[in-house]
Amino acid sequence: MALPYLEAVLCFMILMYIFETYLDIRQHRALKLPTLPKPLVGVISDEKFKRSRDYSLDKSCFHFVHEAVTILMDTAILYYKVLPWFWKKSAELVTNVGLNAENEIIHTLAFLAGAMVWSQITDLPFSLYSTFVIEARHGFNKQTIWLFVRDMIKGILLSMILGPPIVAAIIYIVQIGGPYLAIYLWGFMFVLALLMMTIYPIVIAPLFNKFTPLPDGVLREKIEKLAASLKFPLKKLFVVDGSTRSSHSNAYMYGFFKNKRIVLYDTLIQQCSNEDEIVSVIAHELGHWKLNHTVYSFIAVQLLMFLQFGGYTLVRNSKDLFESFGFEDQPIIIGLIIFQHTIIPLQHLLSFCLNLVSRAFEFQADAFAKNLGYAPQLRAALVKLQEENLSAMNTDPWYSAYHYSHPPLVERLQALEDSDSKKED
Repeated sequence: MALPYLEAVLCFMILMYIFETYLDIRQHRALKLPTLPKPLVGVISDEKFKRSRDYSLDKSCFHFVHEAVTILMDTAILYYKVLPWFWKKSAELVTNVGLNAENEIIHTLAFLAGAMVWSQITDLPFSLYSTFVIEARHGFNKQTIWLFVRDMIKGILLSMILGPPIVAAIIYIVQIGGPYLAIYLWGFMFVLALLMMTIYPIVIAPLFNKFTPLPDGVLREKIEKLAASLKFPLKKLFVVDGSTRSSHSNAYMYGFFKNKRIVLYDTLIQQCSNEDEIVSVIAHELGHWKLNHTVYSFIAVQLLMFLQFGGYTLVRNSKDLFESFGFEDQPIIIGLIIFQHTIIPLQHLLSFCLNLVSRAFEFQADAFAKNLGYAPQLRAALVKLQEENLSAMNTDPWYSAYHYSHPPLVERLQALEDSDSKKED
């Protein structure tokens, strides 16, 4: 008797939806609180708090609708065996255009092309509403419809260029992998990750945004001086035109070995009142580098990926697994999709654990910037960015523990103050 894999997956999907909806309700109640948390009283203006509250509640209501529609669609697709039906239809399409449906790579590409079209159609209304209603209503959206469509077309074209060779390579590796399949798959994905980390900021990101060198001046001098003092091999310092799409702000770094680059959003420069606040944000980011957080995170992701591929090799030839989801044969790409569904419980647990580690890293990076003498500036920058991004001021502890990869502002400010108090003692 075949094991009820499909029923188990559907059951857990629904249970997780109920659990996460409960957390969303707790967060929604926290967002509706009419007053600031005590540590932020007098720090955040009443006007910014009201705007933040309205923005967060709008996003929360939208999230309820989006998640409800998503779980209904996902459940229906699995329960009514839409995937095997679409797999057969994609074979018919391949045959009708004169190609060989027996070629698994061609068949798989046709299947994924249809899946991409479906995804674009179902996601588009939500993307449009989020961008041109919610973000626009609260003053964040800077995109025109044309820019939105142009970005979407570029994304589709990139998928069409990069997707087929990657999919073909994965199928080929599974076909010839044998007992070392997990190692081969992991090795391929490891090389691919390094390649994408190299070409994305240089080739792909400039297709969507304009990157210009940070002009000479006080800010550039202070960042270069900070980088030199930490022996950070800064080669280039860019400003990206994030303001063409959104008023949200950020900063990040990338690059391997002795070729590091720092990117500042133009909105970050606009929102911080002085250079030292911006430098404090960079000091926080350099803390992640100095403390090897990026390396540790990359290693953790690679280890988890290897374990997942190991699990996949154990179940990929399970006829009962495929039959439970409605498949008569055992396509490689379908095996990967089904396997991802079967390990949903483990994925949620690992995601929670990674968030715990990420939050610990954020506190450490804040402490690193503080030890460099940037505690007052970092506190001011964190408050300013919280205000300008209209981030949630009140957060439910259960919700933030489960979802947030960064600690809430109240916790970060408290940690900085506690470290100051300990130093005084």
